[in-house]
Amino acid sequence: MEVPRVGHSISSPTSPCEDMIKNLSLEAIQLCDREGNKSQDSGIAEMEELPVPQHIKISNITCDSFKICWDMDARARERITHYFIDLNKKENKNSNKFKHKDVPTKLVAKAVPLPMTVRGHWFLSPRTEYTVAVQTAAKQSDGDYAVSEWSEIIEFCTADYSTVHLTQLLEKAEAIAGRMLRFSVFYRNQHKEYFDHVREAQGNQMLPSVKDNSGSHGSPISGKLHGIFFSCNTEFNTGKPAQDSPYGRYRFEARAEELFNPKTNLYFGDFYCMYTAYHYVILVIAPEGSAGDDFCKQRLPALDLANNRFLTCTQGEDGRLAFHHAQDVILEIIYTEPVDLALGHVAEISGHQLMSLSTVNAKKDPSCKTCNISVGR
Repeated sequence: MEVPRVGHSISSPTSPCEDMIKNLSLEAIQLCDREGNKSQDSGIAEMEELPVPQHIKISNITCDSFKICWDMDARARERITHYFIDLNKKENKNSNKFKHKDVPTKLVAKAVPLPMTVRGHWFLSPRTEYTVAVQTAAKQSDGDYAVSEWSEIIEFCTADYSTVHLTQLLEKAEAIAGRMLRFSVFYRNQHKEYFDHVREAQGNQMLPSVKDNSGSHGSPISGKLHGIFFSCNTEFNTGKPAQDSPYGRYRFEARAEELFNPKTNLYFGDFYCMYTAYHYVILVIAPEGSAGDDFCKQRLPALDLANNRFLTCTQGEDGRLAFHHAQDVILEIIYTEPVDLALGHVAEISGHQLMSLSTVNAKKDPSCKTCNISVGR
C-alpha cells in the first residue's frame, strides 16, 4: 500500500496541520496523516486541476462499514491514482466531556472502481453520526501528490448491530451464563407513586415505554423497542427474589406463567457490563403476533423457550410449566405488552434501595473482553 511521504501532509476540509498517525492497511484503504494545507505544502504538487468529486452518495451502511461513490469528469479518470477520504465523527454537544477526543481519520485508497467499501471497526462505531468529504489525487514520479479541491461535506449515521453481531454477543454470554436455577415469579420494583399512577391514571395497566440507552452502543433495541422491565433472578440460598433493589421499595410480582409461556416468544437483546464484575443479559419476551414480536423477529436472535442458557419454560408430563434462569448473569427482562396489576400483587420490600446497582442509561465498559465484539461498542 502507498501513503504520502512522511514529512508532507494532505489538506483537510476541516482543520489545521497535525503529525502523521498510524499507517494501517485495510483492503485497499490506509489510515494516514489527516491535516495540512494544499497551497502551502511542498508535498502536494501543482498540475492541471483534478476533478472534484460531485454528488457523493453513501449506501449499504452497517455498524462498521459503508459504501461511497460520486460523480466526476470521466476525461480525467485515467490521471487519478488515489482517493483521499476525510472521515470525522459529527460534533455532539451532549458528548462526554471527560472522554478522550476522537482522532480524525484520513483514509487513502487506490483509485478502485466505485462504489468503494470503507470498513474498519477501529474508526467506525455503531449508531454514530459522521461527516465525510473526498479528494481525488494523482501520485507523481517523485512520490508527491497532486490533489483536487475537497468535495462537499456529507453526513450519515452508521447502523445498529445486525443479527450476525448479536449472535456473536449471544455466544459470549452463553459462555459465562452458568447453571440454571428454578424460579416462579417475575417482579418489577418501582416507587409507590408509580403504582399509584398506574391505578389512578392508566386503568390498572402498566404500559410499555421506550428502552433507554443502557448496554451496547450498537444495540438495535435501545431507544426503539417499547416494553416493561422485569427481573427474575433469585438468591441462591433462598430461591426467592432479593429484598434489595435499586429501582424502588415497592414490588409487583406475577407468576412466571402469566408473562412467559408457550404462547410467547423469547429473544436475545444484549450482553454488557458496567466496569464491574457483574454481567447483564437483556432478554425480550413478546406474545406471539404482537407488535413487539414483529419488531424483534426482524432484529434479534430468537431463543428456544425450552432449551437456551438464560431463561427456560418447560412443560412436564402433568402439563405444569417449570421455569429456570441462569445463575451467573443478571437477567433484564423486557415484556413488550401492557401488564394489568390484577395479574399479580404489589407489596413493599423489606430491603434497601441500592441506587448504585441501577442500570438506567448505564454505559457499557468498552474494554471488557468478556462482553465486547470487534465491531465497535
